[in-house]
Amino acid sequence: MNNVNELRDKNGLTEAEFLASYQPGDYPRPSVATDMVIFTVTDEDEENYRKLPEKELRVLLIRRGGHPYLGCWALPGGFVRPTETTEEAAERELKEETGVDQVYLEQLYTFSQPGRDPRTWVMSCSYMALADSSQVAVQAGDDADDAAWFKLTFRSCKGQKDMEPDMESSRRSGREWGPWRTWEIVLSHGTTVLRALLETEEGSSFARCRILENQGLAFDHARIIACGLERLRGKLQYTDLAFHLMPEHFTLRQLQQVYEVVLDRELPTAAFRRKVAGLVEETQQYTRNEGHRPSRLYKKCMP
Repeated sequence: MNNVNELRDKNGLTEAEFLASYQPGDYPRPSVATDMVIFTVTDEDEENYRKLPEKELRVLLIRRGGHPYLGCWALPGGFVRPTETTEEAAERELKEETGVDQVYLEQLYTFSQPGRDPRTWVMSCSYMALADSSQVAVQAGDDADDAAWFKLTFRSCKGQKDMEPDMESSRRSGREWGPWRTWEIVLSHGTTVLRALLETEEGSSFARCRILENQGLAFDHARIIACGLERLRGKLQYTDLAFHLMPEHFTLRQLQQVYEVVLDRELPTAAFRRKVAGLVEETQQYTRNEGHRPSRLYKKCMP
């Protein structure tokens, strides 16, 4: 059997000769960035201390301190260094922006739509992270003016007629297109409100959605946020991912609130408790100094 290093290609070159003459600049190369959708769940401000606080789903944003999109809000992230993988870059940026490095992190999607960054060809390998808000100390990075947790609401627009598909494009591609739906993202922090409208084909992933309107968010980060929430909502149905948003000890009502605020719907209490019965275990501790009857605290079952 011939040594692979001695094999010659159609130009008569060995691998060593090919590599010695290879010119990387012959092909356009993209820059690679990581962007992170970091979710947490916090308590709403509640004036009545006897009432159980409602929960809010929040996402971490940073205000850009330089061009492009100067002054706009964006997901934490940055360019991948030559000495690191995309996951290492995401972990580094997460540590720099939140001061936390032991949180749940998973790769989300690679966004490579042409023109997504006005500077040059930039592909974003995005990640989703989940954090217990009590353990996170938000801090702005070197290229950011500010960093803050924004309350996130994301719903289908009601009362809007589905848009007609491009029938000519459908005929040319041979694909049957379904109806289109419009979705609204609203992000709020104090008096700052950001808003985006997205459009998806029925049944299609938000990774492929179109951005119809964008007020205050940089780049295509509205699309990445929608994709991250879609992933989180989906995995909550069949995994124990919600516990990454919880403190070590919690009540069953608090756990249910986290599911409800992420899924954006109320859940029947009895059915929910049956669902999580095998995921939690009782402790001998109870809530204290909360202005209402003490509730038993639970913790996640160890695998």
